[in-house]
Amino acid sequence: MNQLRGRDGYNGPLLEVNDLSVDFAVDNFWVPAAKKLQYSVEGGKALAIVGESGSGKSASSMALLGLLPKNARVRGSVKLAGREILGLKPDELRRVRGSEIAVIFQEPMTALNPVYTVGFQIIETLRIHFGMTPSQAKARALELLDLVELPDPLKAFNSYPHQLSGGQRQRAMIAQSISCDPWLLIADEPTTALDVTVQAEILDLMRDLRHRLDSAILLITHDMGVVADLADDIVVMRQGEIVERGTVEGVFAAPQHAYTKQLLAAVPRIGEVGGERIDTTAALSGDTSSIRLAEVAAVEDAERRSGLVPVLQFEDVAIDYPKKGRVPAFRAVEHANFTIYQGEVTGLVGESGSGKTTVGRAAIGLLPIAEGKASVVGHDISQADRRLLHKVHKDVGIVFQDPSSSLNPRLPIGQSIGEPLLLAGEAKGRALDKRVQELLDAVELPRAYRSRYPHELSGGQKQRVGIARALALEPKLLIADEPTSALDVSVQATVLELLKRLQRDLGFACLFISHDLAVVDTLADRIIVMHHGHIVEQGATGQILRAPKEAYTQRLIAAVPIPDPAEQRVRREARAALLEAEAAEAQARGGDAA
Repeated sequence: MNQLRGRDGYNGPLLEVNDLSVDFAVDNFWVPAAKKLQYSVEGGKALAIVGESGSGKSASSMALLGLLPKNARVRGSVKLAGREILGLKPDELRRVRGSEIAVIFQEPMTALNPVYTVGFQIIETLRIHFGMTPSQAKARALELLDLVELPDPLKAFNSYPHQLSGGQRQRAMIAQSISCDPWLLIADEPTTALDVTVQAEILDLMRDLRHRLDSAILLITHDMGVVADLADDIVVMRQGEIVERGTVEGVFAAPQHAYTKQLLAAVPRIGEVGGERIDTTAALSGDTSSIRLAEVAAVEDAERRSGLVPVLQFEDVAIDYPKKGRVPAFRAVEHANFTIYQGEVTGLVGESGSGKTTVGRAAIGLLPIAEGKASVVGHDISQADRRLLHKVHKDVGIVFQDPSSSLNPRLPIGQSIGEPLLLAGEAKGRALDKRVQELLDAVELPRAYRSRYPHELSGGQKQRVGIARALALEPKLLIADEPTSALDVSVQATVLELLKRLQRDLGFACLFISHDLAVVDTLADRIIVMHHGHIVEQGATGQILRAPKEAYTQRLIAAVPIPDPAEQRVRREARAALLEAEAAEAQARGGDAA
């Protein structure tokens, strides 16, 4: 389908970027976002541009297509297949977008138009660039939706973006991006908001499409595991400058710059239990030594828990979401049984929609218990009234996923931290001021920050404020709902280290909810795995990672990317073998049933 000029007979790098600089006009001053960047990408290869928020990776990549706001200034040279595209007229640049360079954005819900069906948006792209008839464009759109492995292409074609799951929306956006067989695919954090299993599927899809279309990929990410899984070469950016470059194998094996070393050290690695490294890839194959060590971990866990006081206990609990407007009531969690003891950190893991957050909300009385018994810090909240819940809430703290939306933008952070103490009647006046200062010290924030507003703090600092507020009443139970998923990898590492230290010092029990097993592994004594509203497996961290019994748990562990290219290749093969074995088993069951 590539009928575009410029690539025929061209043998050089597909994309050449020379001295690319991006500045933004702020208060009559030019603020640099990217400084004299130089890199190139060859056809069929993937180049990863990595760095934290504010490093300039997204701004410099969006500059290639003129997608920056009006206050931006772009200088330098960008050549696509030998042709200069920087400074093209709007009409010429529009022809480049989509047909020669396509973008997969970080958040498909904001990139796709909510008032048009997915099929209409793909058809529109095809008709603009190729002048197809509506029937030809529809046939091609369905072919593309099938190519990105959507389970029901026709249903996805007729669906609006909000009717698809996060992974399905990302696949639909990829289908639209590749509709014109682009030479270069810019993937801007394409898997950040996705579950690890969906992320693994999207990376497999991008790898397959790259080889099938001979396209180049410019991968923008802060996830070093994703880089190890997909990229051939890497460029590390910090504060608008390239600080290191090379092949993925070379940089991962021997990073030269201190910042690259810091990024790699900050990545949580699955299998780090008590300072001991577990080979989770070998564990997936049912290695007998792994099973033996898992049994030892289970015995040690039982001994550790004996004599401890239960802080949160679910006995055959079912949780319903009540009817809301036209949306009927439905059961989100069923037959949930688990206990969290004093001083214990339990990780609750599973994909989106598995019921993790529902369990967390029910544990603090925000959702009613439909069946079974739930006890929190010694109180039965199964049929709790408002007075009892108010009493329970003094002993329970909660850290939310997005600190920006959970902090009041009109209150200085000192007031946000002190508010629980004031409402509970625990402190006021000077005593309150002193307690707020102590909490700021505990989360390692300067005391002077108490007068700042949330918008004046970074994401990591806001999350620290959220933790300080949750610990204000010295709770016996802390519920942390995806507290690090929106943070850069190095900020995530410091927040996790902070939580670990505070839990060790204060001795509270913690229910840590996450879809990232590697993050849970750094904190948790025990792991509970949820799938479709049911607990499928639970046990000591070492036990679950060494010898997962359920196929779903094995699939979850296999999908976690490792920041090591060689090991990641082995894990990818192990995951493919797992999926193949599952498919064969399902087929055999279907044949028996027939």
